[in-house]
Amino acid sequence: MNENAYGPSESVKATMRESLSLVNRYPDSADALVGEIASLHAVKPEQVVVGCGSIEILRMAAATFLGRSKKLIMASPTFDPIAEYARRAGAAVATVRLTTQYAHDLDAMLAHVDASVGLVYICNPNNPTGSLTPRRDLETFIRRLPSATRVLVDEAYHHYAGTSSAYASFIDRPVDDGRVIVTRTLSNVYGLAGLRLGYAIAAPGPARQLSSIRPPMDVNVLALRCGATALRDSDHVSLSVQRNANDRQEFYNQANARMLRVIDSHANFVMLNTGGPAEEAIDHLKKHNILVAPPIPSMKRYIRVSLGKPQEMLEFWRVWDLMPHRKMQM
Repeated sequence: MNENAYGPSESVKATMRESLSLVNRYPDSADALVGEIASLHAVKPEQVVVGCGSIEILRMAAATFLGRSKKLIMASPTFDPIAEYARRAGAAVATVRLTTQYAHDLDAMLAHVDASVGLVYICNPNNPTGSLTPRRDLETFIRRLPSATRVLVDEAYHHYAGTSSAYASFIDRPVDDGRVIVTRTLSNVYGLAGLRLGYAIAAPGPARQLSSIRPPMDVNVLALRCGATALRDSDHVSLSVQRNANDRQEFYNQANARMLRVIDSHANFVMLNTGGPAEEAIDHLKKHNILVAPPIPSMKRYIRVSLGKPQEMLEFWRVWDLMPHRKMQM
C-alpha cells in the first residue's frame, strides 16, 4: 500500500496521545492546519484545500470540473481512482499508455484534447511505475492545453523524487498558470496513512470551487492536530527520505543479484519484472504472507513492491527464492 513502514515521528505520536481526550468531540476548524500548510509552501491560506487523504481531493476535483459532456485525460497505468470518480460524474475517460521510458506520453495525451476536456490528471512521480515525467515537458504540455482545462498534478511521492534534474514540484516551483492544482498527502513520508489527510494547493478561484463541495468535518480531530505537528517536523521527513533511499538501493542490489529487472523508481515502491506471469508471483508471495499490489493489466510481468523495513525485505527475498523457476533463473 506504499505506506512509510517506519511510521510517524515521535513528536506526532506525542500529539496523538495528547489528542485522544478530544475524540468524543467533533473536529473543530481546520484553520490551524491550513495555516501550517500555507506557511510551509509560502502560499495564502485561501489557496489551501484539505481533505480526507489526497484521494478525497481527487474526488472533489472530478465532481467540480467534470460531468456529462466533459472528459478526463489520464495515463495508463497510473493511480486510477479518479477515473471511477469521473465516470460517476458522467464524464468520458481517455487513457493513454505511458512511453517506453514510463513517462506520461504528453503528445499522445494532447491528441485527445478537445473542447470537452475538463481535467487532465498527472501523477508525478507516477504510481505504480515510480517513474518521472520531465518538468520541462510538463510545462510545454500545460501551455498547449485549452484555457478552460484544469490540470491536477498528484505529487503524493514528491519527497522521494530526490534531486533528479528532470523533476521539480509544481508547489515548490510554481508556474504562472491558475489552471494547475497540486495535491500532496501525509500518508507516505509523514507516516500518517491511517489518519487520512491530504491537501491541494491551487489558485484562489479553483480552491474555492473545490472547497465548496468539501464535506463538513471530513478531516478528523487527530488528523488535524497530528498533521500540523508532522508538517513542522522536517527532521523526520529527512530521515524518512534517507531510509527510503537506502532501502530502495538495497532492493536494487538484491534484484541485480538475481538478474531481475526493475524500473528506476523515484518513490517508496519498485516495479519488479518477475520473469513470468505476475499473477503466479503474487499468488506465491501471498501463500507465504507477503502481500504486494494486485496485477496491473497493462504490465503482465511486473509486480509493484512497497518497500518495508530491512527485516521485512529480507523475508520478501527469502520467500521469492522459494519459487522453483526463479531459482533456476538465478
